[in-house]
Amino acid sequence: MTAQQVYSICGMCTMRCPITAEVKNDEVQLLQGNPYIPAMKGSICPKGAAGIALLHDNERIQAPMIREGRRGQGKWRQVSWDDAFEEIASRLKAVIQKHGARSVAFSDRGGPFRDLHQAFVRGLGSPNYTNHDSSCARNVHHACMSVTGVGREELVYDYKNARHVVLQTRNIFEAINVQEVTNLIAAMEAGCKLTVIDIRATTSATKADRFFLVRPGSDYAFNLAVIHELLFEKLYDSEYAARWIKDLGQLVEFVRPYSPEWAEKETGVPAQELRCFVREITAAKPAVLWHPGYMTARYTDSFYVSRSAYIINALLGSIGAKGGLLFAKKPSDVGKKGLNKIADLYPKPSEKRVDGVGWLYKHFDDGAGLAHLVYNAMETGEPYPIKAFIAYRHDPLMAYPDPERLRQIFDHLDLLISVSFTWSDTAWYSDVVLPLSTYLERESIVACKNGLRPYFFVRQRAVQPRYDTKADWEIICGLAKCLGMKELAFDSIEDIWNYQLKGTGVQPQDFNATGFVNLAESVEYPLSTDLKFQTTSGKIEIISEKLEKQGLPSLKPYTPPERPPKGQFRLTFGRCAVHTQGHTVNNPMLFELMPENVLWINNKAAAALNIVDGERVTVSRNGYSETIRAKVTPLIHPEAVFVVHGFGHRLPVESRAFGKGLADNRFMQGGLKKWDPAGGGIAMQEHFVTVSKS
Repeated sequence: MTAQQVYSICGMCTMRCPITAEVKNDEVQLLQGNPYIPAMKGSICPKGAAGIALLHDNERIQAPMIREGRRGQGKWRQVSWDDAFEEIASRLKAVIQKHGARSVAFSDRGGPFRDLHQAFVRGLGSPNYTNHDSSCARNVHHACMSVTGVGREELVYDYKNARHVVLQTRNIFEAINVQEVTNLIAAMEAGCKLTVIDIRATTSATKADRFFLVRPGSDYAFNLAVIHELLFEKLYDSEYAARWIKDLGQLVEFVRPYSPEWAEKETGVPAQELRCFVREITAAKPAVLWHPGYMTARYTDSFYVSRSAYIINALLGSIGAKGGLLFAKKPSDVGKKGLNKIADLYPKPSEKRVDGVGWLYKHFDDGAGLAHLVYNAMETGEPYPIKAFIAYRHDPLMAYPDPERLRQIFDHLDLLISVSFTWSDTAWYSDVVLPLSTYLERESIVACKNGLRPYFFVRQRAVQPRYDTKADWEIICGLAKCLGMKELAFDSIEDIWNYQLKGTGVQPQDFNATGFVNLAESVEYPLSTDLKFQTTSGKIEIISEKLEKQGLPSLKPYTPPERPPKGQFRLTFGRCAVHTQGHTVNNPMLFELMPENVLWINNKAAAALNIVDGERVTVSRNGYSETIRAKVTPLIHPEAVFVVHGFGHRLPVESRAFGKGLADNRFMQGGLKKWDPAGGGIAMQEHFVTVSKS
């Protein structure tokens, strides 16, 4: 039997790169990037290559489970899918009958396939669909809206044509989007310069032309000084600003005190180096891409860091310019009909969202909501109670601060359901666990990728499930049938595809050749005179009416970050190329590559504590301690320590990951209350720890 090429979408992280699986006799022989997408170049990252190890992992969830003992005790009863669906349906109906449909909340990891989940929540009659984004990119999303009128995903980062890329709160060579990485490498080979601003020397920093090691929490100061230099030295694009930037005069007055000399005291970056850097980026304008941030749930001013990055891009004329931040085109922009939304099978609920988004917090976009405020309502019952929660491929107990506190909050629920392809802390604490087939064992709904050349794409099933698991559409539609939601009770994925594609001129078989269908003949770059900003004024707005009406400043005066108390360090965390947060740590292949995280600590700070490289140290906060190996290095700011997020697993069903490394979120006691009212993101790096020899 000859090998078959199956086009799919990787599911090992949230990037969802297009891939090809080579399959023979129902076994995956090889995974690689989709060769028909030029920027993929057939490439795949380490996590993507480990999809085969996930497929054969005998420690993943293998059948539906219903809790028998106390939550978190680990006593389970394996059941059939019919029994699991009936259990959930009867308990959801009881919750809805007693508390109303609004008392049910659903969270996932967002992404291109969320339409199916939003349809399910609407079908229940609840407004409370949310995702993980308040622990990730809500700040940058809302910052983009406040400046341009559109969300962050409606701007395309044109790495391939950039002449200078600035990475700030974006570690592109470790939190890998393959297409972005290959495009950036191509640009650098053609002469593009790379600048990295960070508190430690990341892999991205090692590839940079300039690296600024800044004091933790001082990014906003750095950006204000850049704006000051651009404006007062007349280095900005004055023609672009005159045409497209509103309220520039107010920005000039606001940044007047924030000179490079002032910023040097805050950031540690010499004023002259900052000035030289500004002249380098202005020499490359408008083909400059200052990344506004990726995971921005960091500090209490991270929203303003992202907002100032968008303003810098605007001053350089790079918003809407080739090599900068371009507006993504939707199907309608290229004369094509978009997909029929599955969520439109049901009317949008009129009930107010429990997290206050859209009515109490009118400056926030309600697409992803704010999950931490949903959790708050579970305990307080305000503005109304949440009594049932479905976590779909989402592990709040690993992703959010203070998991012990969050467990106490979950105890107020009548029903907690997890849908996951691996065990997680949240699944282990749930009442019912539904095993999701891995991405190689399932197909998904059709999705649209907006961009310079928009296209439809689909994930195909490469092999049959190894265990008693189901695809997401099978789970959602199976629950819909049990709940009497006839409109969503599709019998096959083909029925869903046909519904989505009706009237588009595209058929399901059109994806067989390459896995996607282009909607435009070629890429066309807009002229600077053709820009369309979705703001009230039709321009880039320095002063946001929505923010001001909410009592929040559009231009927030700088407040220095809190210094670590004597003998303590700011606890910071991030990503690596090998793991995706917590859900790959037990993967057989990836565990072998990186079995535990280590604690980065500055060499001078370590010497003062008599700590040497490689020895075990104790990290403590508020009476809680864990041990971890130290990585002593000069390449981290002395006020901070750093770990890769996602370690410290304690589930007996994860034999490889059990007890390996340190769980950073357990040191964030009280962290669910630390969030940015302007951007909505949790401030997860505003906690301090002590470090001592073990």
